[in-house]
Amino acid sequence: MHTGDWPSTVEEALAVQERLRERVDLTDDGPELPPTVTGLDVAYDERDGFAAAVVTLETAGLTVVEARTHRAEAVFPYEPGLFAFRELPPLLAALERLDREPDVLVCDGHGLAHPRRFGLACHLGVLTGWPAFGVGKTRFVGTHADPAPARGSAEPLVDAGEVVGAALRTQDGVKPVYVSAGHRIDLAHACRLTLALTPRYRLPETTRQADRLSRAALR
Repeated sequence: MHTGDWPSTVEEALAVQERLRERVDLTDDGPELPPTVTGLDVAYDERDGFAAAVVTLETAGLTVVEARTHRAEAVFPYEPGLFAFRELPPLLAALERLDREPDVLVCDGHGLAHPRRFGLACHLGVLTGWPAFGVGKTRFVGTHADPAPARGSAEPLVDAGEVVGAALRTQDGVKPVYVSAGHRIDLAHACRLTLALTPRYRLPETTRQADRLSRAALR
């Protein structure tokens, strides 16, 4: 698991995305309910530094198995569609501190639901080799019909005629989240796991725990 020569310009980063997206594999051969799920998130401070957090939960009971953080300074400019190049170095550093290898990575962001079909979840999955998918709070690309009000209702997220994800209602009557496959998992499985991770709240418990930990690490 390594980043290699890290790009420093937008042009270099676009070239990396173009090269690595060919390695995305959406063959899904994992268990329906993996033993654990690992959530990832990043919190920023006012000086362009941030803390990355990874939290592994038991999938069945959503209890925390282990958690790690890593503080860092930004090494790439703020560019829409290239956030992974800011957030991946500290996230990978935090992942390397885990004692147990993740079964599935759940990103606070997107996978295929990205202008170049290579969001953070795809990038993380390709670099680590682990199954990964994204659950975004907001839509980045595409359009969708409004899902029915009931929990579990979903509508395809379509961009340029291609289904790149799903708008999924995780609680009755709340705004949907945006689920997209990243690597080694398909969209339907990612949606089912998202529902398993949202028994009470709109956002997955992986995201809630990692967000809380990353913010605490900044203090």
